[in-house]
Amino acid sequence: MKASEEEYRLNFFIKNDFKRKICKSCKTPFWTRDEKKEYCSDIPCTDYYFFDINIKSKPLTVKEAREKFLSFFEKRGHTRIPPKPVLARWREDLYLTIASIVDFQPHVTSGLVPPPANPLVVSQPSIRLEDIDNVGITFGRHLTTFEMAAHHAFNYPDHYVYWKDETTAYATEFFTKELGIPEEELNFKESWWEGGGNAGPCLEVTVGGLELATLVFMQYKITDNGNYTPLKLKIVDTGYGVERIAWVTQKTPSAFHAIYGNLVYKFFNKIGVAYIDETLLKVASRFAGKIDPDNPDTIKIHRQMVSKELGIDIKAVEEELDRAAKVFQILDHTKTIMLMLADGLVPSNSGEGYLGRLVIRRALKVLRLLKSDVRLYELVKEQIDFWKEDFPQVLKNKDYILDAVELEQQRFEKILEKVPSIASTLARKSEITTEDLIQVYDSNGIPPDLLEEELKKKSVKFELPRNFYALVAKRHQTSTIKSAYDKVKLPKDMLEYITALQPTEKLYYKDQYMRSFEGKVLGVYKNYLILDKTTFYPEGGGQLGDTGLIIDEKSSKRYEVIDTQKVNDVIVHILKEEPSTIKVGDNVRGEINWERRYRLMRHHTVTHVILAAAKKVLGEHVWQAGAEKTPEKGRLDITHHKTLTEEEVKLIENYANSVISDRRQVKPLEMNRMEAEMKYGVSIYEGGVPNSATIRLLEIKDWDIESCGGTHVSNTSEIGAVKIINVERIQDGVIRLEYVAGPALVDYIRETEVKIVEASKIIGSSPDQLTSRLRRLLNEIEEKNNLIIQYRRIIETELLNNLKPYEINGNKIYIIEGLGDEEENKEILRKLTSTDNTIAISISDNRLQIATSKNMRVDKIVEELLKGGGKGGGKGTFANVILNSKKSKEEIIEIVRKSL
Repeated sequence: MKASEEEYRLNFFIKNDFKRKICKSCKTPFWTRDEKKEYCSDIPCTDYYFFDINIKSKPLTVKEAREKFLSFFEKRGHTRIPPKPVLARWREDLYLTIASIVDFQPHVTSGLVPPPANPLVVSQPSIRLEDIDNVGITFGRHLTTFEMAAHHAFNYPDHYVYWKDETTAYATEFFTKELGIPEEELNFKESWWEGGGNAGPCLEVTVGGLELATLVFMQYKITDNGNYTPLKLKIVDTGYGVERIAWVTQKTPSAFHAIYGNLVYKFFNKIGVAYIDETLLKVASRFAGKIDPDNPDTIKIHRQMVSKELGIDIKAVEEELDRAAKVFQILDHTKTIMLMLADGLVPSNSGEGYLGRLVIRRALKVLRLLKSDVRLYELVKEQIDFWKEDFPQVLKNKDYILDAVELEQQRFEKILEKVPSIASTLARKSEITTEDLIQVYDSNGIPPDLLEEELKKKSVKFELPRNFYALVAKRHQTSTIKSAYDKVKLPKDMLEYITALQPTEKLYYKDQYMRSFEGKVLGVYKNYLILDKTTFYPEGGGQLGDTGLIIDEKSSKRYEVIDTQKVNDVIVHILKEEPSTIKVGDNVRGEINWERRYRLMRHHTVTHVILAAAKKVLGEHVWQAGAEKTPEKGRLDITHHKTLTEEEVKLIENYANSVISDRRQVKPLEMNRMEAEMKYGVSIYEGGVPNSATIRLLEIKDWDIESCGGTHVSNTSEIGAVKIINVERIQDGVIRLEYVAGPALVDYIRETEVKIVEASKIIGSSPDQLTSRLRRLLNEIEEKNNLIIQYRRIIETELLNNLKPYEINGNKIYIIEGLGDEEENKEILRKLTSTDNTIAISISDNRLQIATSKNMRVDKIVEELLKGGGKGGGKGTFANVILNSKKSKEEIIEIVRKSL
């Protein structure tokens, strides 16, 4: 959609003598006070010429630029709010925080909940991987991690805050008064913005070839069919580049120098490469505005311009700039890695973990291309020391960050061992496509840059997309949101039936200990029953739905409830049979299976206890990846980068039982979701993200608080005790804990006792003597095994010394008959075939094992043997064959003779 010219013709522009001009290069309209200006002052229309602008502000660090922006808007009535994590865990459709507006989508922008303040100001660390392949090439215009300083205003139909004119006036005042940029250098370029399902006209603020801010006026919702419908709210969504503000005031040759200061030189030294020539860097930086990464030819032209300007050979220019760009990439990527891990990302093969691993592996790939032997964690450690005051979470989680990075490097190094075999497989293809390379990366984690060298040895060439990592990231950066209907185990016709029914009153929230109730029938469809109220808990949050009875008060007939489900706010009781005596309007009585429900309540509550205990033992990066609560046991899947040790499992269990013994209050509470986020953080969404203005939280006193719609005990002492009965790594980056509590723990102990008694009987021992008896048995077995090894050596020596070969055409054929020890059999075959032109065959009834020396193959022998009927095969120097009928030694020798 393109906005009309009137959207941008602001009173502010008219009153302050701004003129609307058309850029001579890109033909985009822009507003300026300089009547002679012909270009929009944005790339690629101009070079970077902000170096030459007289800016009155002192050179600002990133920290100073951030504070200057926040203070400016705070003084002008905006409430400063803390930034959210770089992992967008309050969203179900997005993994990374890509902009400040993401903090408020979809619940604030849709009008479901009010913002935490209005107007507000925030500096939000953001991560975008769509430009990952451009980092370094444009001297800092593209980054994977950056801070978006933003002021937001949410205009409701009955509450106007401010809109376009005021927003543009704020931008002008900030850049001209606070930073001291001459007003004639300020340009407002007309544009259009879309993101997160919203859209609106925007103005891009450009100065000296660099875009410093974007002022978005969000006023449309993009519907599923692509149409634009007006939003109830009109939202001011601005984004000022903190790093670019620092760059434009410092006038350093690259944004990396402005962001990282002396860390730039430290990275060159640690990586072990020479620093770039200063003169070349300055000239190249000035011309960098001409680089359009989507057009690789502009990169060549840029380098040609530098070569011509300095009179330096083009190859020397390319070598210098390529090397510097790679070091800049490492600077950028290590900061991104640090922030991701500090906010709880665990590298894995899916979701947010996939994106984190992608950045780590790209950094490792670049280090490899630079032929550096520095460990990646050493560079990340430098970033932690540099940013620890700006982002306290990086210091708090330092041990985890460094441990996870080193583990990822070790895994990457193992993966690289596959490069030759993967390259051989690809070399067989007539053409290697981009899709092939993406599939190899997704399946094996091997960067195509590192395959390239191996394929060159095989004279195979392929086109490596310059934006390869952006293509891969794009496939993994979002998640599909399941609707309420997708999550329910009900047939389609039932879902259609309940659409007209009113919400069910949830009695289980009023009293979680309520066992029976009376309700009115609102709907009967087949064996599905809907009441006006119920204490039956529907399946959700990993907790199974309640079972029990529905009693028809007229006929006293009892119907068994075998499951309970929920669609939106309508609760459906699933009966074992169709309720023939019940119709709409009848009153019925419901009774839940209380013993089962109470077990579920205990297991649900202890899941919260164990999750918090796991965080305490393993670190803040632990996040709930899944959970299930059944009457028999509980299951919790958590994100963690390593297999748990026995000591860690014990500690988790001990902490959990300590909280249980401590008789802590367990209390549900309801709160406005934005208020809850501001007070407790987004970790409240570990169990899922509810789509409502008010959310239900569960608080275990001084231990844990998170959003949860399940049923729980009111005091931890009711859990009784908990025992972790199984721990396993179910997928990369995810550990599963299984546990039992209360009566289920008693059941587990009884079952274990039975197994111990049975095991004791089998080995002829009493339960209390079981361990010592087992130890004695194992020692005896070990002694016998050693004796068997000695006997094998005797047999082996005897056989090898006395076995005479048959000779056929200069080849020796050994036949071994009736040796029942398979392990020793293989060892003898191996030794017999250690010299060239040797075949050894072991015969055991109609089963044959065939081995050859390295200069021979078994294929022809197997082929000849199978002609008489049978099955089996092998390749290289070993094969197993089962013949249909037993053959004599002489017959087998004759078959071998034919094969030779």
